[in-house]
Amino acid sequence: MTTTGTTTNPQTTANPYGTTPYGTTPYRTLSIMSFALGLASIFFSWTFLAPIAGLVLGVLALGREPQGRTFAIWGIVLNAVMLAGILIGLLLAVIGFGVGLAFLPFHWGASLL
Repeated sequence: MTTTGTTTNPQTTANPYGTTPYGTTPYRTLSIMSFALGLASIFFSWTFLAPIAGLVLGVLALGREPQGRTFAIWGIVLNAVMLAGILIGLLLAVIGFGVGLAFLPFHWGASLL
């Protein structure tokens, strides 16, 4: 006895409401952690490590968690803004240090002549 129609397994069919067939909510751990690290890095002025970790988690969440796409995008944006702010601040500090060194008097050079 053979059947020509296709059968679907209720456990593998996609649900348009974003929940699993058993009624539980989908996992959005990576995307929520990326968003939380982005907010925390801005509000608590965490530098360098937390924004990099949040950026990596956000990029991973885009590929793995389609239901958490909004959180992942906001996490990427917030962490990127914090990293850009850190890099601009470091660049200004290096420029300021160089300008400060340029205006130092060279007393030690005059004594050698």
